[in-house]
Amino acid sequence: MSANDFAGRVRSREKLVGYWITLDVPPVAERIARLGYDYVVLDGQHGLIGYQGLMTGLLAIDAGASIGPRPTVGLVRVEANDPTPIGRALDAGATGVIVPLIDTADDVARAVRAAKYPPVGVRSFGPMRASLRIGPVPADSNAQTVVLAMIETPLGLKNVAEICATPGLDGVYVGPSDLGLALGARFPGDPEIEGPFEEALELIARTAQEAGIAAGIHTFDGESAKRRIEQGYSFATVASDLSHLEAIAAAHLDTARS
Repeated sequence: MSANDFAGRVRSREKLVGYWITLDVPPVAERIARLGYDYVVLDGQHGLIGYQGLMTGLLAIDAGASIGPRPTVGLVRVEANDPTPIGRALDAGATGVIVPLIDTADDVARAVRAAKYPPVGVRSFGPMRASLRIGPVPADSNAQTVVLAMIETPLGLKNVAEICATPGLDGVYVGPSDLGLALGARFPGDPEIEGPFEEALELIARTAQEAGIAAGIHTFDGESAKRRIEQGYSFATVASDLSHLEAIAAAHLDTARS
């Protein structure tokens, strides 16, 4: 799938399912990418991945996607809303970026400018790997690069309507752990704030739909991803490599000792 195809699928609010990578192990990314997920995210914020790992991870995703049953692209959650990590992730071949800790429409506008070449934005020209996938013409890259803003803070939730209305934004992405903490949770998944948490999720999905942009969310298993898509989210990410590795290892240990 070309970057342009993925951008179109996101912007048309097609139902998409992705996966989350936190480990700097390219063969893992390659194996996951050949399974048929629509996208695979490399976590450059909290994941155990440096810049070299992002580049080799994106190479691995492309390699796995080439033999998979469905088109798959690589995205990067960047470490900060700054032109340097955003530009480097895109130069390395990411089809789009997920930008954390967005509080305001101005934050979104800065992220969009960082991801787009002039005259639309301020991205410096040096596409390296990206030129092999999208092409060297800045206007093409601007049209095909996906920008997603994370809603995970008290201000981000308060300003969600203005955020969703910001020109150039393709979608919002819910970080459930931080959003829960923003709503007063003692820990991620705290049942005491389940009501306000569900209300916030419904508000975000509805606001994005009214603005005509995509709404995505991180989930902890396939069943949760299915429920969120049925709730109105247009894309959902399933768990992560590290959490799955631990869960499967624990389950096998329990079975062996039972």
